[in-house]
Amino acid sequence: MALDQAAGDERPFLWVQDKAALRKSGRPYRPGLPPALRHRLIHVAANTPEDALFALEEGLRCRDLSFVVGELAGNPKGLSFTASRRLSLVAEKHGVPLWLIRIDAAHDLSSARMRWDVRSAASPPPRWNADAPGPPAWQAQLFRARAHPPGEWILRDDGQSLVAGAPHHEQADTVDLVHRPGDRSLATG
Repeated sequence: MALDQAAGDERPFLWVQDKAALRKSGRPYRPGLPPALRHRLIHVAANTPEDALFALEEGLRCRDLSFVVGELAGNPKGLSFTASRRLSLVAEKHGVPLWLIRIDAAHDLSSARMRWDVRSAASPPPRWNADAPGPPAWQAQLFRARAHPPGEWILRDDGQSLVAGAPHHEQADTVDLVHRPGDRSLATG
């Protein structure tokens, strides 16, 4: 879901974190979210990865949510291929997009439609003050997708949106795009 689509959609969204992800990355920072999303956040802090997976699945069953974000640390046993497949099927059935962020995770089996490695990248120099930090930047590598070739980009925040550019070469987080409305199930094709 693009942010311009999210701007016209006033439904809330769900962000679920397990305890380890909360410790590593902190709670979502409302002022750092796009203005159209700030007042719509529902945050769940789960004690275990299994509790987080349960909350994600229940959130996906709720069509009153515009989308669901899950954040898990590492490669928890509970997030098996079967568990990821179950999330994919529930997301597809109910038409709720799911993004699963796996912090400090190794690549393993997943039923996600798109799999990305995302890590921080060097910021470009600031425009006015050479001693200030530059705008945030990320290196994004698409390493698995059914309908897209693999690729690598540098994403920069220009204050309005993310701008993609050519990559240069830093610890990666894995982002799984599990389902978007209109996607077909991996099991069917």
